[in-house]
Amino acid sequence: MCYNAPMKHGTVKNGRGSGWLPLDNAAKIYPPAMTEGWNALFRVSVTLDEPVDRQVLKRALLKTVARFPNFAMRLRRGFFWYYLDKLDGAPDIRDDVQNPCARMLFRENGGFAFRVRCFGRRIAVEIFHVITDGAGGLSFLKTLTAEYISIKYGVKVPREGDILDCDEPASAEELADGFLTHAGPKAVPEPPVRAYRLYGTPDRDFLHVTCGILDAAEISARAKAAGVTVTEYLTTVLLFAAADWKKARGGVLQARRPVKVTVPVNLRRLFGCRTLRNFANYANVGLDTRLGEYGFDEAVQIVHHQLKLETDPRRLAAKVASNVGIERNVFMRLVPLFIKDPIMSIAYRIEGDRKSTTCLSNLGLVKLPGEMEAHVERFDFMLGSLIENPVACAAIGYGGKLYVNFTRTIRESFLERAFFTRLVKMGIKVFIESNEDR
Repeated sequence: MCYNAPMKHGTVKNGRGSGWLPLDNAAKIYPPAMTEGWNALFRVSVTLDEPVDRQVLKRALLKTVARFPNFAMRLRRGFFWYYLDKLDGAPDIRDDVQNPCARMLFRENGGFAFRVRCFGRRIAVEIFHVITDGAGGLSFLKTLTAEYISIKYGVKVPREGDILDCDEPASAEELADGFLTHAGPKAVPEPPVRAYRLYGTPDRDFLHVTCGILDAAEISARAKAAGVTVTEYLTTVLLFAAADWKKARGGVLQARRPVKVTVPVNLRRLFGCRTLRNFANYANVGLDTRLGEYGFDEAVQIVHHQLKLETDPRRLAAKVASNVGIERNVFMRLVPLFIKDPIMSIAYRIEGDRKSTTCLSNLGLVKLPGEMEAHVERFDFMLGSLIENPVACAAIGYGGKLYVNFTRTIRESFLERAFFTRLVKMGIKVFIESNEDR
């Protein structure tokens, strides 16, 4: 278990009594990888049953940020490493936009590494990955929504699971670096395999979003009948869509590479850790189409067993140990940041997105207390642009619906068309929304 001890409300302790935090192991790569037009963002949003009252939302935001001290931080550049430094208050609430997850300029956001947007009945939070991962971001949004509903309607919303009580102090466990706590014995790292890459006409100034709305019970029944999870089922469909792209686009060099999908794995459940910071690892699963054609039934079983192997706690602990080992390396610790920056940036581009064709991140089914369900109609989750791969996929379920959001920085919509078309041909109904009416 992660170390658990009480902390002063609204302050951050790192063992020295100061108001700063070192970046967690996963967060360390993101500042060096930033460019003038990109930083690693993701977005979670909730749609309510009535238009958002901004004054109430501001009050709720101030309480929520105080409960999540890792959000009340600005990114600072030290001599050896970047770190997070305490901020007071909360960022201004902004109007939502048609082009989500645009590069965050911290100086225009009060220094905060997340922003809150609203429009009509929707509240959206866009988060830089140095703060937390998707599970941590969803916990923040759910807690913010619980505070908003409590203030707006005068109801007492039960605080359970990842909906936190803003009248309680944060614990050391919630702010711990789970990677350092749960690193296992080191293992010999596997050589990276370059995956088939998606290429298209760049459109970096606009993040294209296509949302497919599915019946959650229907897709769950299909997955259950195949003996797999919903994530494994969707990953298989996405692999087939990527294989369709590969067939259509060709290319001699690219044809020798397998199609692969990166699937983030929430380590909290596997290791019993309650950190609110980054604590996820990644599994790369794929189909080597050079070996021949696969039927869907056999492919979904291949994906199932690949993910089962990749998410074995001992294997994940070894992967965590490899990453932590780099951080603890004497050379990396003593070399100044201005030398580390370009090395880590190059390493991210070589080792990061190039191992996969695309990614699929599923936050699962959102469950709320009845007091919140009465006012919440929908949740959405989407990934901002990746630095190399031009298309990403994210899913979240709520209220009997599964919302699958594709985001891309190229004009070609082939991948999501192939994905949703395959689902329709399998007899699964899909309703499509898009932000491309501009």
